[in-house]
Amino acid sequence: MKSILRHLVAASLLAAALPVQTGLAQQPAAKRDFEKEITAALASAKTAAQFDFLGTLVRTCLVPQSEGENTTDVPYPYVTDPSKVPSRDTWYTEPAKVFDNLYFVGGKVHSAWAMTTKEGIILFDTIYPYNSEELIIGGMKKVGLDPAHIKYLMISHAHGDHIGGAEMLQNRYGKSGMKVVMTDPDWTLVEKYPNRYKTMAPKRDITATDGMKITLGESTVAITHTPGHTPGTMSYIFQVFDKGRPVTVAYSGGTAFNFNNRTPDPGIKNFQIYIDSQRKFAANAAAAGATVLMSNHSEFDIADTKNKMLASRGNGPHPYEQGTDAVQRYFRVMQGCARAAQLKLEQRQAEGR
Repeated sequence: MKSILRHLVAASLLAAALPVQTGLAQQPAAKRDFEKEITAALASAKTAAQFDFLGTLVRTCLVPQSEGENTTDVPYPYVTDPSKVPSRDTWYTEPAKVFDNLYFVGGKVHSAWAMTTKEGIILFDTIYPYNSEELIIGGMKKVGLDPAHIKYLMISHAHGDHIGGAEMLQNRYGKSGMKVVMTDPDWTLVEKYPNRYKTMAPKRDITATDGMKITLGESTVAITHTPGHTPGTMSYIFQVFDKGRPVTVAYSGGTAFNFNNRTPDPGIKNFQIYIDSQRKFAANAAAAGATVLMSNHSEFDIADTKNKMLASRGNGPHPYEQGTDAVQRYFRVMQGCARAAQLKLEQRQAEGR
């Protein structure tokens, strides 16, 4: 009797369950609304940009670079043909003392920075091979710095507009103790394409790693490996002084989307590498309390304009110091724009395009 009851109960339970299972199976799968997701990602970037980072918003959201990764071993045009060098008025600007211990020695679009310490100078990036002599060496001398005192040359990534003067500087000051710092992926990139880096390829010195600290005198530069812009892009956190007051800087080493991003494979993965890097560096900047955002492109940190504002600053706020919230918003702009571009590739993949 008990056996019969057990079978009857089991049968009734199965019968009750069947309509529910059948009903679930008949429901169509929810269609993903990619346009809504893309709009939300773009909106997050626009909200984060406000009026502080419109250049970054335009470059990464509205007109993102999409040439893909350069795999050629061909010299830059201006190296083999001097007539291809842009006219001086398109890149020259005056050097400037920006903080007590930090000087701008870059151009209108591409930046280079010299940080002074009691034991020498740390130089960040070297612009192009055709203007590093005038902008960096000439600029340093104009503000009273001796290029022979450079002890570390930090190259954020191996593109011609940042590594351009590295070989010249190493040849000139390497014997006096200057060391070039770059990550292994970008050292390898330079060594792999000797023609592409003709006249601008330093010999391998210090290989930077994520979390490494470069200390000179009283100053320390904390390195964060932020792959994406190039495989070896590195960004920095360091301290400067404004009339004796310590200020923490987050220096973003690479911004534009000039990695392979034309197709879902490997574009989706490459965008994720980029997004993860921005999240990691943003977290490091927040932990350090960074209130200044700097870049190696004036279009992203408006360096050239801010340098001119310094002349009339008086006792007012420093034009570079925007606060911790603004620094974090910068990285949200980059993440939002990258996510929107990544979503477009996910949409193509889902639609089989």
